Amino acid sequence: MMRITRYLKPYGLMILLAVVLPFVQPNADLALPDYLSKIVNVGIQQGGVESALPVAIRESEMERLVIFLSADDQAALLEAYTLVTQDSADYAEALDKYPALEQEPIYIAGSIDKATTEQLSPVVGRAWLAVYGIEQMIADPSKAAEMSAGLGGGFDLSKIPAGTDAFKLLGQMPAAQLTQITAAMSERFAALGDSVIIQTAIRAVREEYEALGIDTGKLQTGYMLRIGELMLLLTLLSAACAIAVGFLAARVSAGLARDLRRAVFEKVENFSNAEFNTFSTASLITRTTNDITQVQMVTMMMVRMVIYAPIMGVGGVIRAMGKGSSMWWILAVAVGMLLSLIITIFSIALPKFKSIQKLVDRLNLVARENLSGMMVIRAFNMQPFEEKRFDKANLDLTSVTLFINRVMVVMMPMMMLIMNGVSLAIIWVGAQQVADATMQVGDIMAFMQYAMQIMMAFLMLTMMFIMFPRAAVSADRIADVLETEPAIDDPVTPQPFAAPFTGVVEFRDVSFRYPEADEDVLCGISFTAQPGQTTAIIGSTGSGKSTVVNLIPRLYDVTEGAILLDGVDIRKVTQHDLRDRIGYIPQQGTLFSGTIESNLRYADENASEETLHWAASIAQATEFIDAKPEGLAAEISQGGTNVSGGQKQRLAIARALVKKPPIYIFDDSFSALDFRTDAALRRALRTHTGGSTVLIVTQRVATVRTAEQIIVLEEGKMVGKGTHQDLMATCPTYQEIALSQLSVEELA
Repeated sequence: MMRITRYLKPYGLMILLAVVLPFVQPNADLALPDYLSKIVNVGIQQGGVESALPVAIRESEMERLVIFLSADDQAALLEAYTLVTQDSADYAEALDKYPALEQEPIYIAGSIDKATTEQLSPVVGRAWLAVYGIEQMIADPSKAAEMSAGLGGGFDLSKIPAGTDAFKLLGQMPAAQLTQITAAMSERFAALGDSVIIQTAIRAVREEYEALGIDTGKLQTGYMLRIGELMLLLTLLSAACAIAVGFLAARVSAGLARDLRRAVFEKVENFSNAEFNTFSTASLITRTTNDITQVQMVTMMMVRMVIYAPIMGVGGVIRAMGKGSSMWWILAVAVGMLLSLIITIFSIALPKFKSIQKLVDRLNLVARENLSGMMVIRAFNMQPFEEKRFDKANLDLTSVTLFINRVMVVMMPMMMLIMNGVSLAIIWVGAQQVADATMQVGDIMAFMQYAMQIMMAFLMLTMMFIMFPRAAVSADRIADVLETEPAIDDPVTPQPFAAPFTGVVEFRDVSFRYPEADEDVLCGISFTAQPGQTTAIIGSTGSGKSTVVNLIPRLYDVTEGAILLDGVDIRKVTQHDLRDRIGYIPQQGTLFSGTIESNLRYADENASEETLHWAASIAQATEFIDAKPEGLAAEISQGGTNVSGGQKQRLAIARALVKKPPIYIFDDSFSALDFRTDAALRRALRTHTGGSTVLIVTQRVATVRTAEQIIVLEEGKMVGKGTHQDLMATCPTYQEIALSQLSVEELA
């Protein structure tokens, strides 16, 4: 994947935004269980009362609380409150909120910071429990002995005379004895934990609110609505971030795929035949489609999850520990089991991922060969053989895919088993802790949700890791194409052709060897093709005729020697400038899907109607074009499969004529024509291309008899050069070819 990351540079800003947004989304998602915990703990169990520090408290109740506080805690508590009496300026406003103010002064809390709240809540909570316990004892004298023991035995409630204010007696005690009582009380409540103490003290706070005349039902409803609104806002924020990240991920991945397809296509367009011999057509198609699709999918997942999932996992662990640190071992066991499962599955499936793309290549190759060679397959009744060949490629791919899927299909039920097991363990252990008053119900629910979020984070990472190996293989295959340097390239400082361009083609001691071949296929070829003349190249099959003309447009580069156009080495000019001066008609005429007109305009999109008809007339294509109702607008199917071989060749010749280049190369382009059409076409060419340099590759002696120069090749060497009469007199190879096709009388 690293080899193609440079194509992500144009999307740097979008990637940065997609990285920033996942920091917002998981934090919003991780906050939701905490708010759910607050709804259960505070909203339901505590009636909406968040702290043991009341928003308001009667003066008489405050005097009771401070009895059980140290001097420092008393000072801190009283500093946080303001005493409101009938003489206070805000009396009327306070009376509206707290009707009990009419009977006695009230302490109203000011702006208490978080640190002070965390410091005083458990201390005041213990004081509330002590006050509440004494009040319960006064209401039920049978509990006096138990409560006295809780106060360290320094104050025996059972001995207080009826009607006596116990709190007044406690306030009159010596400081040492009162300190002993406070210490004994703190020791008794230490085992409960601060959160349980605060939650228990909330009952006393609620009763105080009722005594003040506060509507506790409205208080509870208001709290739950407020937390619910926050949860809704967080959910909307998370959804907005998810949509934004999804949009950015889609843009980045689709843009990357588009750029890669364009880059691969442009690179392949510049390949010489040597590079096409390295990468098969089927493989290039697979790399341009399937491989890039794999990279696109994994890029989308990485942009969406590579930041989000780790934050969810790590953040979930941290927050879960804050809710129930005693249950850390459940998460440790679950994560360990998940990692073991993932490592085991990947060790089995990863080697298969590396081979699956090659199997796709093979399947595409077989399918392409069958589709393009269907007529040959039918002609030789080889359908059963090709079906078996296709079945083997298909079954090989299917078996590997099924193996991977069978391995991967185990993952989901195993992960669900682990997730459900974690939920069960959390409920089991958490229930024990709730019974022991060391944990609250809301915290257990939050812990469970955090555990699920951690599991889902691992699941997301697992899904990404499943796709990544195959995408990495695909990325390497794409990079192999993009990093291939074409054997034929333009010079750094190209040289222009001189004006006017005449079209003299000179081969100067040219030798050529195919890449990685051991021997030259052409050796010491030297000749000059002049404008206004036809130079024919003839020879037996495999003698190197097509190779000679393929060197002129630089489909290959010469190994030794040089090819010159108007005295300029073709390696010193740009390929575009070179090929712009050549009309090339290959052995296999290729037509593109569209119309006859669009195929002819392939040479010159601005060509006039007269030029198109002129070219078609010279190529002897007018007859069958006019026979079609649509004429030039007649449809051509892909590859020209709806026209005959001879019609395809004539359209290919007409296309080159539309270009009107100074050099024409006919690479055995008359092979599908009958002798009458061949002769008529050559006569028309001689008439209308008289000023151009014409090179014809053929095996027909009748086609080259009138040529001004005939080059005879045999096993890559030039064994004859001259006119037909000269070669019949001096070249045994030419004589043999000629006599094999025509009689002596015809050659005379």
